[in-house]
Amino acid sequence: MQAITVQDRAAGVSGLTLSEVPHPHAAENDVIVKVHAAGFTPGELDWPSTWTDRAGRDRTPTVPGHELSGVVTELGYGTTGLSIGQRVFGLTDWTRNGTLAQYTAIEARNLAPLPADVDHVMAAALPISGLTAWQALFDHAHLTTGQNVLIHGAAGGVGSLAVQLAREAGARVIATGRAADRDTALGLGADTFIDLQAEKLEDTGQVDVVFDVIGGEILERSTALVRPGGTLVTIAEPVTVHPHNGRAIFFVVEPDRARLAELAQRLRDGRLKPIIGAVRTLAEAASAFTPDKRTPGKTIIRVTED
Repeated sequence: MQAITVQDRAAGVSGLTLSEVPHPHAAENDVIVKVHAAGFTPGELDWPSTWTDRAGRDRTPTVPGHELSGVVTELGYGTTGLSIGQRVFGLTDWTRNGTLAQYTAIEARNLAPLPADVDHVMAAALPISGLTAWQALFDHAHLTTGQNVLIHGAAGGVGSLAVQLAREAGARVIATGRAADRDTALGLGADTFIDLQAEKLEDTGQVDVVFDVIGGEILERSTALVRPGGTLVTIAEPVTVHPHNGRAIFFVVEPDRARLAELAQRLRDGRLKPIIGAVRTLAEAASAFTPDKRTPGKTIIRVTED
C-alpha cells in the first residue's frame, strides 16, 4: 500500500516521501481502517513519539498523521464494539504508525462510529482539534455559562472549534489572531476580536479562562489576564509563569470515543463546523506540511475518494 513515510529526523519536512509499505497488522483489540481522509499536525515531526516507540526504541521509517475517517476492513483478536464495513473516525496512538496511508491499524477504543451523512473530510478535521478544544475548555478549565474566555488562534483548527463550543456553552468569547482572522472569528460567534499584531492584548482585561495554542511571549503575557480563581490552559508548551491566585495547565489531548460521538452529533446538527483550509491528495501530503501560503483552518488529506 502507499503511505507518507519519514526516516531521517535531521531532514525534517524534506524527508517526507510517498512510499510503498507493508499492509498493517491488526494486533489484539485493533482494527484495520481503510483511510478515506486524514489529518496531521505540522509540528509533529518535532515530537519524540514520531521517532521512537513507548520503550524509546527507534521505529523509523514511520507514517505521520494521527486523525482519520474511514471504513473498518479487518478486526483484530478480541476486538469488540465495531464491525467490518462500519464507517468510523478517531485519533491514533502517538507512538504507532499514523494515518497518512491507505490503511492503518488503530485500537478500536480510539474510534467512534461515523454517521452516514457526515462527510469523511469534515470528520477527519474533528479528532485532535475537537477533542483538544473540549478537553481544554470543559475538562481542564471547567468553563461555565456567563464566564469570559480568551481564545488565542481563534481562526485555526483548534481555536475555531473552541470558539464555537464556548459560545454554545454560554460564555463570552474574546478571540485573538491576525487581522485577516477577524471576520472568521466573529462569524464563528466570538464577541470581541483582538489583532495580536496591531492591538494590545492587555486591553482585554481579566478573564475567567485563557486557552492558549501559541506559547512563547503570548503565553507569558496571558498569565496576567487570568483573574483570581481562573484558569490558563495551554497545549503549546509547559507553563513556567503562573497566574496570580489562578491555575495553569499544560496538557496533551487524549482519545475519547464518547466525546467524539458528541462532536459528530454537533456537526450533524449544524452546531459545530470545522474550518477546512485546504484538501490535498496523499501524493501532495508532504508539501502540505509547508504550505506556500497561510490558510485559516485545517488541511485535510483525502486518501480515498468516497
